[in-house]
Amino acid sequence: MRLRAVLFDMDGTLLDTAPDFIAICQAMRADRGLPSIAEKIIRDEISGGARAMVAATFSMAIETPAFEALRLEFLERYQVACAVHSKLFDGMAELLADIEHAKLIWGVVTNKPVRFAEPIMQQLGLAERSAVLICPDHVTHSKPDPEPLILACTQLNLDPASVLFVGDDLRDIESGRAAGTRTAAVRYGYIHPNDNPDHWGADVVVDQPLDLRRVLDNALCGC
Repeated sequence: MRLRAVLFDMDGTLLDTAPDFIAICQAMRADRGLPSIAEKIIRDEISGGARAMVAATFSMAIETPAFEALRLEFLERYQVACAVHSKLFDGMAELLADIEHAKLIWGVVTNKPVRFAEPIMQQLGLAERSAVLICPDHVTHSKPDPEPLILACTQLNLDPASVLFVGDDLRDIESGRAAGTRTAAVRYGYIHPNDNPDHWGADVVVDQPLDLRRVLDNALCGC
């Protein structure tokens, strides 16, 4: 079936949002008189969400009594500054232009709550271009469940088999496969050091956004 749309995970796939996460974590440490930590410590935990990043930032178990207050502070800070340093990954702007030039549509299916995802898309000038934005707020079950991708395909009135879903986490590939989409895993995203995209069962694995050009060309020509 001819490719009709490309859907992206947000953090670590479409957007490099790590700089904002890192800035907030370092600021929280600085406010407590603590020195900065290596950015990699935070970056390696992004896929685990706020809990994982805060735990790594303060070397603290999530069961620690003080942990929840730190997590809530992180989220409050992120609400205010979620799109200060975030940007498209290198090559992604050209890829989106290629997608649009080919008369395909694209959108975002993310596990990031809508209160963060919508402002980021708006501030980066992507909201008007994206055909759909699906967040956990819109479904009962988030990725790796197929529900978010099924909802996206329903809203776009597309057969999942005509959709390519691109992600940087096993949950993305599992969600896409269960929903019936084609899947692409990216190595450039926020992948935990103990994880390996080659083992996720994606239809294709790429090193950088522009590598997806070949995937799109093959899909469009039916190769």
